[in-house]
Parts: sequence; C-alpha cells; structure tokens
Amino acid sequence: MAALTPAAAVERTGLPLETLRYYEREGLIGPIRRTPGGHRKYTEDDVFWIGLVTCFRDAGLGISDVRDFVAILRAQHTAPHDRVAFLRERRAALEERVAALHRAMTVLDDKIAYYS
Repeated sequence: MAALTPAAAVERTGLPLETLRYYEREGLIGPIRRTPGGHRKYTEDDVFWIGLVTCFRDAGLGISDVRDFVAILRAQHTAPHDRVAFLRERRAALEERVAALHRAMTVLDDKIAYYS
C-alpha cells in the first residue's frame, strides 16, 4: 500500500491539513502511520475513511454522530442491523431538516413576492 505525504493527502481529499489532524485527534480516522521521524503517512484506506467522514459531515452530521458511526463500523462484532439502524435514523433527521428548509424557503419566497 503506497503511503501519501500530508501534502498529497490534502491534494487527494481537498481538505486542509488542520482538518485531517482534527479528524485523527477525534478518532474519526487513523491512527495515521508515522515515519521514524514522526511525519504522518496516509494510506489509501485513510483516504477512504476521510472521504466517508467528509460525506457524513457534508450531510450535516455532527462529530459525535460521525464518531459513533465510525465506532460501529470498526467494531468486530457489530450486526449489520446496527449500521442500517444508525443510517436510517440519521436519514430521517436529514429529511426533517430538508422539510424545515423548504418551509423556510416558502416563507422567504412569500416575503420576496410581498416586497417586490
């Protein structure tokens, strides 16, 4: 497995190095391997996890939710049902947020029409 320098990981993921370090500190990725000199070396597996975390963050999940899901995925004896239940719960919450945003947009559209 080829190792990526931090700069290469930043380029591949599009995230700042500070964010990658934060994700590592929070236990969302890694632990990231290090060279004998202490420099981080990212693997393709690390890039996959970074992408997964980024996807969940983009969907509006908080760090604690992402941490919980990563723990479920990493657990040796977790039933697939646990993963599915977690994702269904988060999907339902996202659907509620989308509905609330649609309601807010309707109010804004009404105000725009009123003031136009």
